[in-house]
Amino acid sequence: MRLLLTTDTHVPKRARHLPAELLAAIDAADVVFHAGDWVDEATLDLLAARSRRLVAVYGNNDGPGLRARLPEVATAEVAGVRFAVVHETGQARGRDERCARQFADADVLVFGHSHIPWDTTAPGGLRLLNPGSPTDRRRQPHCTYMTAVARAGELTDVTLHRLPPRGAADGVQVR
Repeated sequence: MRLLLTTDTHVPKRARHLPAELLAAIDAADVVFHAGDWVDEATLDLLAARSRRLVAVYGNNDGPGLRARLPEVATAEVAGVRFAVVHETGQARGRDERCARQFADADVLVFGHSHIPWDTTAPGGLRLLNPGSPTDRRRQPHCTYMTAVARAGELTDVTLHRLPPRGAADGVQVR
């Protein structure tokens, strides 16, 4: 199963549209994970329409409409791999141990909020993945998203993709 992981899209506040490369990767994925901070419902509608399966949560910048449609925490099993998705995990210090306790029934935790790509394994084996942001790099050198493969209870081929600078690739305007 081909997976796409994204978060913190912030359309239309931080970008007018999603990058074309991200949209193509969504189209190619079997499952899309979005860890919140959509900002508008049109982006949720776009991903829901393009995704074979969407596993998503709301973030701290998402208003009542998105919160009514999405949970704060989502779980899913994909090809024998147990996923949890949440927007915020708190400060980086102690994150691995804290999340391992909070998400003890998961194999992988997908999270966002910081816009900082993250890939670690906590004590006990929980894999923590933050794909960064495809539209707002903040202090990071690139906007990013992740892909991975889930097969027979294993997560493999986790890849962080760097996106071209804004304006270098056309995307789909959400509004």
